[in-house]
Amino acid sequence: MGRSKQKNPTTRFLLYSFIGLLLFSVVVFSLLGIYMNRKSKNTIYEVGEIYMSGMNEQMSRHFENIIKLRFDQVDGIISVVSTENHNKESLYEELVYRAQVRGFGYLALCSDEGEFETLCGEPIQPINPPPFVEALKQGAQRVAVGVDADGNDVVLFGVRAAYPMQNGEKCLGLIAAVPLDYITDLLSLEDEGQLTYYYIIRPDGTFVIRNPNNELWAYFEQLQTQHDSPADDSSLENSLAEFDAALRSDKKYTTILKINGEDRQIYGTPLPCSEWYLVGVMPYGILDQTINSLSAQRMYITLLACASVLILLTLIFLRYFSMTRLQLQELEKTRKLAIEANKAKSEFLANMSHDIRTPMNAIVGMTAIATAHIEDREQVRNCLRKITLSSKHLLGLINDVLDMSKIESGKLSLTIEQISLKEVVEGIVNIMQPQVKAKKQNFEIHVDNILTENVWCDGVRLNQVLLNLLSNATKYTPEGGSIRLSLFEEKSPRGDNYVRIHIRVKDNGIGMTPEFLKRIYDSYSRADGTRIHKTEGAGLGMSITKYIVDAMEGTIDVQSEPNKGTEFHFTADFEKAATTEVDMVLPPWNMLVVDDDELLCQTAANALKSIGIKAEWTLSGENAIELVVQHHQKRDDYQIILLDWKLPGMNGIQAAKEIRRNLGDDIPILLISAYDWSEFETEAREAGISGFISKPLFKSTLFYSLRQYMGSEESHDRISDQNLDMTGRRILLAEDNELNWEVAKELLAALGIELDWAEDGQICLEMFRKSSEGYYDAILMDIRMPHMTGYEAAKAIRGLDHPDALSIPILAMSADAFSDDIRQCLECGMNAHIAKPIDVKELTRLLKRYLL
Repeated sequence: MGRSKQKNPTTRFLLYSFIGLLLFSVVVFSLLGIYMNRKSKNTIYEVGEIYMSGMNEQMSRHFENIIKLRFDQVDGIISVVSTENHNKESLYEELVYRAQVRGFGYLALCSDEGEFETLCGEPIQPINPPPFVEALKQGAQRVAVGVDADGNDVVLFGVRAAYPMQNGEKCLGLIAAVPLDYITDLLSLEDEGQLTYYYIIRPDGTFVIRNPNNELWAYFEQLQTQHDSPADDSSLENSLAEFDAALRSDKKYTTILKINGEDRQIYGTPLPCSEWYLVGVMPYGILDQTINSLSAQRMYITLLACASVLILLTLIFLRYFSMTRLQLQELEKTRKLAIEANKAKSEFLANMSHDIRTPMNAIVGMTAIATAHIEDREQVRNCLRKITLSSKHLLGLINDVLDMSKIESGKLSLTIEQISLKEVVEGIVNIMQPQVKAKKQNFEIHVDNILTENVWCDGVRLNQVLLNLLSNATKYTPEGGSIRLSLFEEKSPRGDNYVRIHIRVKDNGIGMTPEFLKRIYDSYSRADGTRIHKTEGAGLGMSITKYIVDAMEGTIDVQSEPNKGTEFHFTADFEKAATTEVDMVLPPWNMLVVDDDELLCQTAANALKSIGIKAEWTLSGENAIELVVQHHQKRDDYQIILLDWKLPGMNGIQAAKEIRRNLGDDIPILLISAYDWSEFETEAREAGISGFISKPLFKSTLFYSLRQYMGSEESHDRISDQNLDMTGRRILLAEDNELNWEVAKELLAALGIELDWAEDGQICLEMFRKSSEGYYDAILMDIRMPHMTGYEAAKAIRGLDHPDALSIPILAMSADAFSDDIRQCLECGMNAHIAKPIDVKELTRLLKRYLL
């Protein structure tokens, strides 16, 4: 019953649609036939008139252009040849010369009485002189047909002029002429291949140019008779009378004549600068072809309309049968998309080992080194610093995993903060060292012309881009290969407040095929082949990298060839951060830079020059020793020597030993390297190395590392701790996790802070409500807590009738660290946000800001 009820409306719909379309078609075709039959009666005449009007207009314009050109040439003769400085003979010679140059075969002067005095060619005379002479007297240009002494037809071009004639009088005009064939040929009036043919006649019906087609000659002879004695007794004479009237009034005229049993469309148009009349004739047979073509088009349109109706009817029936199928297909498509989405997320989580293991390797490695050197406080401090950097990056990766849904939906958000490019690159280098060392690869770092080190950027995302590029370079480069990271800056097209940073990562690894390069930024894409089967990875790194680069409004390009290597070029415009300017100037020392990388030597020398140091450089330890000895003999010793650890032949430590043997211990020798200093520090100290500078060699890196050798013990890294003592300060901590409470208590106890613990938001609210004025200096608020969340607790505290309710600093301390979470904290009345795990430096900075 259900199917029957469902089928009846559909059947009725189909039936009514078919009947309606059938009636609609009958009405449309009937109206179309009536309309076309009515229009057909007038179509022939309208088409003929339009066609002939256009053709005559075109021919008239063509005639006008030809005549104007010739008149311009005659005017040119008059403008060039003047009576000054010419006697009569030379004047005539000049006129004849100018006329012949312009292609005129005849030239004559015309007197006021219409007498012609020939200057060149046969004597010429217009066939109808009075109108020609009268036009010249009125100062108008005039064209007319004439004959020469031999009886040849010519076209005369008369222009008003005042040249002396032989009898001493001034002429009325200058007359130039060309053969009549000139006009006939240019206008193609005798071309038998044309659809239409033309005559040029005078107002009395006589011919100026007679077309070889003689079927209308008799008509024009009657027109001459009509002109002489008008009559209107017959239809033919009526048309003659109308044509004669049009000729007399110099107007356009069109009519249809039946000549030899066939209709002829004639169209007359007056020609400019003359008394001539252009008559075009078109046989009706040509129009019949046009009408037949129109009928064929009408039939085609009718058939097309009929076919459209049939197609529409067919589509209605097909739609009924395809509706259910389409619904099933959509359901199947949705199911597959859901399965693919779940599979993609599962594969992503299962294959994140590539991105997570990189910082984990650094953490595990540095932990092992710290354990092995537990008694060496400096070594442990160095390891802990690197563990902190790697931990921060690992935290960033975890945030990326949680934020993956935003990336896939194109809603990636950036958290803009002030960062130091120097710290970013140094952190990346520290993270990459274990991987590079494990594969015994050569890792080069170049920093060229980086004058703006502090910018506004999402530091975590920038770290992720660099780490993805360098990790892939290390992973796909065989043992002993080379990897180069280079940075340089240039002016940004966005203005002086921005700087454009270029970052290149180049390797000589296995490279990529052109086919894979086309899909390198697709999710889960990895090159296939036996050469990478042992390489781990989720195939997601470059996809995320591309999302981040696009969100930064930057660009990333890649060039690669199989078995030759790969180079990525990342470019972005960053806003400059307002920082306290430090006058980076050192004494004008003489300094030697020793490194086998010529580009690094040049960039280091330029950076040293910018801070006041005169630097020389060489590419080997042997050359360095020779230079040092030469300068020592000249009593012009270097004040400082920078030695690369890995040099060809004699390495940096060996070179340092030889330099110490020749010069003693007076000159500081500093080792530069991108590798971990702790691995060879003992050997380096024994060889006489005074200190270590880690690559990359930023300008600030060189300045602060060398400044301690100015004679002062001041170091940039030694920051006064005068304001870190917060003894007597009391802070209320709202935290539902006991372990987190213990960590916070230990960290803040070192600063002398007393800490009270509230196990959830409700308890925190009550403890603050019952406290006296000024009892608590600040509140550290977790977000996710039972009974009352941190958001709710902060709002409630701000709404209390308590003296400190509006002034007490409330700092969010939560693992909810996305930009939306930070914004919501501020909207609820909190002053700032600290992400877990707690960064002691950041926490100390905020406490100093709000408590001191």
